[in-house]
Amino acid sequence: MAAVTGLLEWVFALYFLTHIPITLLIDLQALVPGAGIHPQSLTELLKWYAVTFKDPMMLEPPAWFKSFVYCEAFLQMPFFPIAAYAFLKGGCKWIRTPAIIYSSHVATTVFPILAHILFHDFSTSKHQGPETQQERLALLAIYVPYLLIPVLILFTMLYSPQYKQVEKRKKN
Repeated sequence: MAAVTGLLEWVFALYFLTHIPITLLIDLQALVPGAGIHPQSLTELLKWYAVTFKDPMMLEPPAWFKSFVYCEAFLQMPFFPIAAYAFLKGGCKWIRTPAIIYSSHVATTVFPILAHILFHDFSTSKHQGPETQQERLALLAIYVPYLLIPVLILFTMLYSPQYKQVEKRKKN
């Protein structure tokens, strides 16, 4: 079991390490589109992504989606390097509670995004959204890891013997 937990810790560390540049360079563009804050090459990368995967939420974010990106910027982003450190070091029991809070929060924000991708009528969007089942599944494949990995983090923190908190009592 310790070997599995060790492997998962490396996966989690990689997840958090890669999430830092993705958040800073791509995701935060949804908050200030066209503001000229990001280099032109990153703006073009975002446009390429949005057109290729038909993700109008990144170019024309609804208010609810922006609220999730604000949470990512101000609540999650400061946690990414801390979590990456804890999981790279391995066995840091102090990460348990923050990781449970993080993973629960992220799962509850990604789930509505997935539902929006699956069920929303994008014909009213200025930028083209997914129309066919195949296009919806392709876009879903981009977002699903951001649900699955946090759920895996949650279950690891809750059920792995390595992270379970055992209260020690003083003997009289």
